[in-house]
Amino acid sequence: MESVSQSMKQMMSELNGGSDRYRELIHKVLNNDDVKNFLEKNKDSLDKDAIIKSLSKLYEFVSEKNKINSGQASTIPGYEPELKINNHLIDISYCPNEATIKARKQHALQKRIKTLMMPKDVNNASLHDFDMDESSSRMNVLEQALNFIKNYHKTDKWLPGLYIYGSFGIGKTYLLGAIANKLAENGVDVTMLHFPSFAVEMKNSIGNNNVADKIDAIKRASILMLDDIGADSMSSWVRDDILGVILEWRMQNHLPTFFSSNFSMDKLETEHLSVNNRGDDEPLKAKRIMQRIRFLSKEYLMTGSNRRPQ
Repeated sequence: MESVSQSMKQMMSELNGGSDRYRELIHKVLNNDDVKNFLEKNKDSLDKDAIIKSLSKLYEFVSEKNKINSGQASTIPGYEPELKINNHLIDISYCPNEATIKARKQHALQKRIKTLMMPKDVNNASLHDFDMDESSSRMNVLEQALNFIKNYHKTDKWLPGLYIYGSFGIGKTYLLGAIANKLAENGVDVTMLHFPSFAVEMKNSIGNNNVADKIDAIKRASILMLDDIGADSMSSWVRDDILGVILEWRMQNHLPTFFSSNFSMDKLETEHLSVNNRGDDEPLKAKRIMQRIRFLSKEYLMTGSNRRPQ
């Protein structure tokens, strides 16, 4: 094919039969940088007649690009036109722009994370934004989280989750959310739930006869995160028939489980799980639960100042 510039000059000279407005539009279309680059790139595949027959497509392309570049709404919002060759003629395909691609990725990521009664800010939690300036414990727990994420798909060995404990408002829940989001980016399904709220929901589900179904969905999660365990008094039924059943299944099937709590493991056993909401002392049942928790996770202290609004 002759040079693109010569071909376009010849085409313009052959369009004298059209109106001045028409020739002006065609001139702008053929002098568009994107169009010129496309024609130059495909000069061996397109002859002059093919370009003339495709002028309407080229005009559509330039018009849509001008709308987008000027901030106007395009014909297909969220998509940008791209030129291509179809059956020896020029055609247009509409491809998602960066914002649309990003939104799709975010939607896919959120579909991998099931949150039950969790605060909204965990949806945007990021390991990059985790504050680790105040103490070595924060650096340590972050390193352990990164190690888990790094090794989750790289080993066939059993990887326990993290049991993160510390004072109120220091970012334990945020860190769990950040870990969940990073795992979701890597294609891992994660279920997060606020355990005290989940316990209330289980009590309310008794009358609907669907407690077993809800427990089954939770216990089978690829990765489960139980937030704020020990925050409220627990009945023997919740401890043994809800939490115990979930943890037993996960222990038997080696499914990583994460926890956050204001209690250390020892205090969770002696000060929370041993005494039910009626005041009954049940240390053996508490010990059974803690055996499962200790198998499923490793304990890490996290310190820091209270970041919640006062």
